Amino acid sequence: MRQSKLFTKTRKEAPTDEVAKNAKLLIQGGYIYKNMAGVYSFLPLGLKVISKINSVIREEMDAIGGQELYMPSLQDPELWKQTDRWSDEKVDVWFKSELKAGGDVGFAWTHEEVITDIMRHYVSSYKDLPLFAYQIQTKFRNEERAKSGIMRTREFWMKDLYSFCTTEEQHNEFYEACAVAYKKIFDRLGIGDMTYKTFASGGAFCKFSHEFQTLADAGEDIVYVDNEKGLAINEEVLEEADLAELGTSKEKLEKRKSIEVGNIFSLGTKFSEALGLFYKDENGENQPVIMGSYGIGPARAMGTVVDLMSDEKGIVWPESIAPFALHLVGLNGDDEEVKDYADGIYTALQRMNVEVLYDDRDARPGEKFADSDLLGMPYRVVVSKKTKEAGQFEVIERATGEVRYLSEEELYADFAK
Repeated sequence: MRQSKLFTKTRKEAPTDEVAKNAKLLIQGGYIYKNMAGVYSFLPLGLKVISKINSVIREEMDAIGGQELYMPSLQDPELWKQTDRWSDEKVDVWFKSELKAGGDVGFAWTHEEVITDIMRHYVSSYKDLPLFAYQIQTKFRNEERAKSGIMRTREFWMKDLYSFCTTEEQHNEFYEACAVAYKKIFDRLGIGDMTYKTFASGGAFCKFSHEFQTLADAGEDIVYVDNEKGLAINEEVLEEADLAELGTSKEKLEKRKSIEVGNIFSLGTKFSEALGLFYKDENGENQPVIMGSYGIGPARAMGTVVDLMSDEKGIVWPESIAPFALHLVGLNGDDEEVKDYADGIYTALQRMNVEVLYDDRDARPGEKFADSDLLGMPYRVVVSKKTKEAGQFEVIERATGEVRYLSEEELYADFAK
């Protein structure tokens, strides 16, 4: 991508109507655009990041047997009435509308009812199970506190996976496999070291559910961390009996702010019984399917990365989800010979499938370097009359500031895939 062709532009100042660091930096860098409170457009650079996050999620979900599908956002009230989740008195986050043809429609905030209804048509025998289906799809929440940038919005992407099993043992096996897959996802996103599998209330279905909480000063949640055991506990299960079962105590726990980046729940048979999802066991008897639900918010994960991996100059993307691996900054734009040389480097990198953003704009060096720091690509390479004459390129790693000097051949060898 030539930066001169990128329709988005960086801002010199952060937006004054945002309080969250992630929103300030992402808007300033031209990654997102705020349409209204809790609603954002993901611009070309921002969409590249989200697409890479989604690719990481897909790879890890597929690795544990997940099958991807796509379900509608528009929801039939009758389905939700069967599980007693349509009424605003029971669920206060609905967006609803009236159809011109008559009747109401809802905008999905989750999909347990829909996926259960679908599976009624494909599950009949124990031989059909277990199965695991997921989507990455738009959700809507009538959120009152849309003030944390892209981490708490009214319209958002969600990866929601649903498991369907015959026995508790089968369910628990997948539940743990999904927890391991989540850890791999957050490791690959660069926030694994700060993300804890956190014990929370399991509600009516089991003793514990689990959240994945990333420690961050910008977080709205509170967790209690046992650093020695490497576990975290939600405030709602801070009872002595629960702590004893988990092998810790209040004296060992440190209170920390955190951001919930994922969660996993055992659902039992609530939805299968309400909606008629049964299978015939080995004896030909009907049994309700045991279900689980597993969620990750890709944009929430993106915002968490920005909050944690940024400095006073701007964003610091990990290589795994950066929109481009390399920011090629061309200087001496008024020198045609140097400009042609920089164009040649850009073309050669493209041919080697290097993801490169080429700053070919007619702008001052200071402006280009400031924008490069703000945009946060993992590496910056400067092409100028000086580097051309020296036969070496200054390669700067954004995260550490480490500087290396490479020849043209070494540069290609270092970044070629």
